[in-house]
Amino acid sequence: MAQGTGSINSDYKDWEWSDDAGERARLLQSPSVETVPKNSESQGNSLGTTSALGAVFIVVNAALGAGLLNFPAAFSMAGGVAAGITLQMCMLIFIIGGLVILAYCSQASNERTYQEVVWAVCGKVPGVLCEVAIAVYTFGTCIAFLIIIGDQEDKIIAALVKEPEEVGSSRWYTDRKFTISITAFLLILPLSIPKEIGFQKYASSLSVIGTWYVTAVIIFKYIWPDKELVPVEIPTSPSTWTAVFNAMPTICFGFQCHVSSVPVFNSMKQPEVKTWGAVVTAAMVIALFVYTGTGICGFLTFGAGVEQDVLMSYPSNDIPVALARAFIILCVLTSYPILHFCGRAVLEGLWLRYTGITVEEDVVRERRRRLLQTISWFLLTLLLALFIPDIGKVISVIGGLAACFIFVFPGLCLIQAKLSEIQETRAISWWAQVSYGVFMVTLGAFIFGQTTANAIFVDLTA
Repeated sequence: MAQGTGSINSDYKDWEWSDDAGERARLLQSPSVETVPKNSESQGNSLGTTSALGAVFIVVNAALGAGLLNFPAAFSMAGGVAAGITLQMCMLIFIIGGLVILAYCSQASNERTYQEVVWAVCGKVPGVLCEVAIAVYTFGTCIAFLIIIGDQEDKIIAALVKEPEEVGSSRWYTDRKFTISITAFLLILPLSIPKEIGFQKYASSLSVIGTWYVTAVIIFKYIWPDKELVPVEIPTSPSTWTAVFNAMPTICFGFQCHVSSVPVFNSMKQPEVKTWGAVVTAAMVIALFVYTGTGICGFLTFGAGVEQDVLMSYPSNDIPVALARAFIILCVLTSYPILHFCGRAVLEGLWLRYTGITVEEDVVRERRRRLLQTISWFLLTLLLALFIPDIGKVISVIGGLAACFIFVFPGLCLIQAKLSEIQETRAISWWAQVSYGVFMVTLGAFIFGQTTANAIFVDLTA
């Protein structure tokens, strides 16, 4: 589809969108993605620098992360290997479809980030809801990252002191709350304060290598298990029919790269929807193999007894697994500041738009407000992480929000984009696309409602 010159539904009415606020809040862009600034003079002929192959790896980078640790438990909840694979394959169709829809709407609206596309295509209310959802999602993910750090440090410390975890935890310097806090204050907080995060692109690349190593270790440990490993029962069906839906948040959390996909699309040398479809299909297939390999091998190794964080199921003194834990810690140490930057930028954009203050007028107060936002965000996430020891409880909540980014907002964008087309007659393809959008919104709303209700009324009240 040729890139249009106007924006769909670009009248923001009483919440007038300013170019200054938009530049300040150009969000959720991978630090390794270089895009051309959007302006009225260069919009029609400016191209990015990312090749199709490069875009594949950037999307894979955005999808893969610490969420893979929860996939073996998701396979257990789904009721076994067959159910887990089937659930992933069914959802993958809509995951890829959502990525293509976002590229289509990005071209139609001339917007370059996820929330700007939702604002331009769907209007003020969905736009604000989208930005709030991004802020809550990034906040919850930061909590999950701190919990993961605590999980891995518990095992590493237990191996170093050569004592069982429950014995080592009695010492103040091995206490989980102390180790999480000292790591967060010394490493995460200093990385979260800077205004820009481009300097982390190299560390982020190293963290991606770490996630691949974790998958390799889990597969290796299944093929050549430890002699001390006791045979376990492998479930072949879910405990209840609703248990299958409890695996959806993990899958959504793992494959959610939609928010960062719009800047990646616009960074391509040839930002065409057809090319982008091939890019995201290849990227999601790669991610599927990584997540499926981790899920199957981790699940078959430990069965129904697998921990929510699969690395917690392995002994502390296993050297390859200890290295995997170190890689995961590195991954979340570099990912937390990036996610925090994204959430902070959303809040900044909302604040500037609400107050109507331009960037030039706000320069003096920006630094003070950024420090206050960063410290408040950091302390709140740390406090919650110290008292929520189970990563599964957090993922069950933020996984529902991930479903909104994958299904609900892309579906709304597709519906609104098709409704805005001026046609004398509606072709069958038009009705098919609108129906597809309605189904995506319905499915996403169901996943969000079901998983969020389950998290609130079952997990969080247990």
